[in-house]
Amino acid sequence: MNQDLTQQWLTEIQVLKEQMAGLQHDRDAAWESAQKWRQLYNTEAEQRRTDAQLSQQAIASLKAEVHKLQGLEVETLAAGTPVTAIQEEIEQLKSVQDLQAKLISVIKERSRLWQALKTEQDNHAETRNSLTTALGDAIDSLTRERAGREKENELRGQEETP
Repeated sequence: MNQDLTQQWLTEIQVLKEQMAGLQHDRDAAWESAQKWRQLYNTEAEQRRTDAQLSQQAIASLKAEVHKLQGLEVETLAAGTPVTAIQEEIEQLKSVQDLQAKLISVIKERSRLWQALKTEQDNHAETRNSLTTALGDAIDSLTRERAGREKENELRGQEETP
């Protein structure tokens, strides 16, 4: 009788050890998965930051080129305050036609920059949604896997219990 009780306890201890090992394995797998997703997110975020920086540099370069083509030297902007440079450029306009041409140019540039900003915002939102969806899918998958393992462990425990 005492031998049977001891054997039953030893069997139950072994089952609990196996369950604990399984849970530790699940925990480690979840941690590795979370690390992987963090790394993917950080890589994507770094790429977006790099793209944004390159875009800003390209915009600055294009603005400098436009100013040169319009006769407004970059040195003028750097030497004086922006308000002074703008006033000097306005003084160069001699007629209503010059003013209209300048206004059209400015409106076109504003529209182009607005569109570039909108595109970047859309890309950012799409990336955020994709990463959020992927992370949610990974968490759901992990939850289903854990639930399945817990169910298996419960069934094993019921089968082994006399």
